[in-house]
Amino acid sequence: MELLFVTLGGAILGLAARYALPRRHTYGTVLVPAVGAGVAAIVWVGLTWLGWAWDGAWIWVVALAAAGVASALVALLLGPRRDQADAELFERLSRPGTAARRA
Repeated sequence: MELLFVTLGGAILGLAARYALPRRHTYGTVLVPAVGAGVAAIVWVGLTWLGWAWDGAWIWVVALAAAGVASALVALLLGPRRDQADAELFERLSRPGTAARRA
């Protein structure tokens, strides 16, 4: 049951990161919350395998902090990369004849 709660917490942190950080128009609505949920679940399971108590406070802090950091990093790094890729694609497609020669 705790795994469900920590996964939900990671998704909520990812949702907060999606709407708090810029360039959210460059990636999908569910991507950053899904990263938060996945990282929280993976960290939680990893820490329980290492013997951390599931009812302790530190496992919650570490799992949710990792989810928040991963969500923020994905949102911050993906936005500029997508803008750059879109600009390169637009530049390539705006030159007549070059796209047909590359194919």
